Amino acid sequence: MPTPGQKAPDFTLFNSDKQEVSLGSFQGKNLIILFFPMAFTSVCTAELCEMRDNITTYADLNADIVAISVDSPFTLAKFKEDQQLPFNLLSDFNKEVSQAYDTYYETFVMNLKGVSKRSAFVIDKEGIIQYAEVLDSAGDVPNFQAVRETLASLN
Repeated sequence: MPTPGQKAPDFTLFNSDKQEVSLGSFQGKNLIILFFPMAFTSVCTAELCEMRDNITTYADLNADIVAISVDSPFTLAKFKEDQQLPFNLLSDFNKEVSQAYDTYYETFVMNLKGVSKRSAFVIDKEGIIQYAEVLDSAGDVPNFQAVRETLASLN
């Protein structure tokens, strides 16, 4: 698993607007990367809505947010619209980024293969990981207080 102090694995993924977004797009800003198992599920919805509801807190900490799942860009577009999420949802449909960040279930519930684990990473302005949390239980949510504290220490 990528750990604090390491360079964050680079990526380029399509967002829900079918535009490419890469890690380099956020150079000069802090970035929160959230991996989540599946759009429209209860815990994922609650997690991303918590980020939505606290978006000004993260903006004040000079941080952008992206949320990544293996859902298609089309599914993510509907999820983003339904939940009014003000940040990029990125499709890791090919599962390469989830694997690069070692946040990946080979087999998930209902024998679904290749689903992102719920996790949170804070990447600093230079692309270095400052916080990493990968959860084995999809029912848990990341420690958002620790994410905020990490961001505050970077400013």
